[in-house]
Amino acid sequence: MAIPSSFAITAPFISSSKLHPISKSLSFSTPFSKSLSFSTPFPKSSSFRTLLPVSSSNPSNPSPIDSSDSFADTLPAVNRTLKSRLRNGDTLYGIFLLSFSPSLAEIAGFSGYDFVVVDMEHGYGGISDALPCLHALAAAQTPAILRIPENSATWAKKALDLGPQGIMFPMIDSSKEAKKAVSYCRFPPAGVRGSAHPVVRASKYGIDEGYLTNYEDELLIMCQVESEQAVKKIDEIMEVDGVDCIQMGPLDMSGSMGYLWDPGHKKVKELMRKAEMAVLESQIENGEKGSFLCGFSMPHDGPIDMKRRGYQMISGAVDLGLFRSAAVEDVRKFRMSEMDSSEDENQPLTHKEEDEEDKYWSE
Repeated sequence: MAIPSSFAITAPFISSSKLHPISKSLSFSTPFSKSLSFSTPFPKSSSFRTLLPVSSSNPSNPSPIDSSDSFADTLPAVNRTLKSRLRNGDTLYGIFLLSFSPSLAEIAGFSGYDFVVVDMEHGYGGISDALPCLHALAAAQTPAILRIPENSATWAKKALDLGPQGIMFPMIDSSKEAKKAVSYCRFPPAGVRGSAHPVVRASKYGIDEGYLTNYEDELLIMCQVESEQAVKKIDEIMEVDGVDCIQMGPLDMSGSMGYLWDPGHKKVKELMRKAEMAVLESQIENGEKGSFLCGFSMPHDGPIDMKRRGYQMISGAVDLGLFRSAAVEDVRKFRMSEMDSSEDENQPLTHKEEDEEDKYWSE
């Protein structure tokens, strides 16, 4: 699945449930926000249901996907799995991590994204590179999803042993491939996943005695539908027991139709809408057993529009794309300032400016 080169995003929110307990009153300000303050003491184990905006320069500009409704529930979002939040009707907003930078993973978590997808399909890293990112996300109390390079038992086994909350399988074009994907996630006799559960991270290295009992209910299995062939078979794919999410892939979808450079083409949109409606109808018919609709936002299809159409998991950014955009803009501003400064230097001084310049140097 190709990654969109740019995304429509706005400043996300950070849940104060992700802040570590402290014992004194704190107040601080940043270049991006007005002064924030809060006071304690907090209980040793406490949950907070308020949202603090990371950027308050424009308070009327909230996160593109506000999942704050979920904080009204008994349990804070951080203590619930992605699957339970989806079943609760929450809309989740996330980011893709292609840099395999633990620092960027941690920043993404503290920024308030509901999930982070560590991408081993298009990112350069593998299992050993993904593990430090999962450590960073755990520190930020943010669920991780691993996208593997292909639908294979070996990749799925190694990814699942790291203990992500979700796994994403690319290029699922038929029910046969979907059944294989699910089987790779389940231990025998329900599947073919190899077991080392007493010693891997997924079971807290064997310390979590309830792992074998709970892993199926907690793991989110995501199948990517990203071709004309897959859309034709989408009903069959969704009928496979264990397929929790249908992740739409607009770029590969457009490529399969001959419009790689135009994912916003009318025919691509029509096929995407057809697939979307099939997923949403399945949810209505099957309730919790239906698949959830997930996807990437695009320049022509922002996250708010996707939410209105029924998407419950939306990936709105890529870490490398965010850095690229910030870097290009930073250089552009500097070059423009250079040009403006050069033009000012070439302008003849007025009598007043000459007097002020003479006065300055005479002092």
